[in-house]
Formats: sequence, C-alpha cells, structure tokens
Amino acid sequence: MAKDSFFIRKTWNVGNTNAYHETDWDIGAFVSASDGTLLRILSIQTAWSDSTGRSNKIAGNEQATSQYQLLTQTQNDIVLASDKAVIASGRMIAFNDEGTMKHPSSVQQDFDNSPTDFRNGYLIAVEQLYLGGAATPTWDEDEYITLTLECVTEKMTSKSAMALSLSQQ
Repeated sequence: MAKDSFFIRKTWNVGNTNAYHETDWDIGAFVSASDGTLLRILSIQTAWSDSTGRSNKIAGNEQATSQYQLLTQTQNDIVLASDKAVIASGRMIAFNDEGTMKHPSSVQQDFDNSPTDFRNGYLIAVEQLYLGGAATPTWDEDEYITLTLECVTEKMTSKSAMALSLSQQ
C-alpha cells in the first residue's frame, strides 16, 4: 500500500544584489537518525516572486536572473549542480524588452532543470537542509524563492542505506 505524501514549504529572500543568501531549513520533525527515519523527496515545485507573492518587475531593456540551490550542507556561494551537497537547483532568466520598468516580456529556465519530479524520490538522512540563492540587481525588488516539497517518510533499510551511501550524503 502506498504511503500518503505530505508537503513542506519554505520561502527565502535571495535579494537583488547578486550576493549569495542562504538559510537553514529544520526538517528534524521528519528525519531522525536515532530511530532510522528518512525523508524521501518525491517532487519539488518552485515559485519566484516579490515579497507579496506577485511577479517582480525588471528595469527597461534589461535581463534579470534568479537562482537557488537546495542543499544538505551549507555553502558560501552557488556551487555546481555536481556538488554532492546539491539536492536541486534552479535558475530563471527574464527579459524586459520595453524601455521602462515592467514585468518580464519573456522568462526562461533553459539553463537549469528546476526539477519537479524525482522518479524514485531523493532520500534525505540529515535533519537540516539549506536553501540558498542569488538574484541580479536588475530586479525592481528583492526576489523570493518558494519551494514546495512533496515528501514521505520511511524507515532505513539496507537498500535505502546503500542508496544514501551512493549519493554521498
């Protein structure tokens, strides 16, 4: 019988100065090393917004970029997606082709996958995640990244222990 999934959410201000901003995400309520409880992330949905949840504006005839990374270890800056601490990452590039400040004319995520589904889920054995990111100064206001994770919990088995060791958490 399939386990019922649940959702956890986190919003983080990544600014608009091109500097890296990171916060910790306590998931200890779902993961416990002492009793062998793991978190399996089934999917991740990403929303990019201003502080009110609305679309951010861009300076005239400018490009703006926002990016995030969800990690098992803290970082000082954006790292490559091949880093063993990276669970997921995303990058959104927007362009305003008008001469005045307005909402983007076009938006692309061509340079990063911003994953939505993991085929068999992504196993997590740490009690703390890290959400970090950066955004360019061409955004009118600070950029906010909101992640919604669909998850299930499960007990550690020899199979899940092997999967964890292979992913080098």
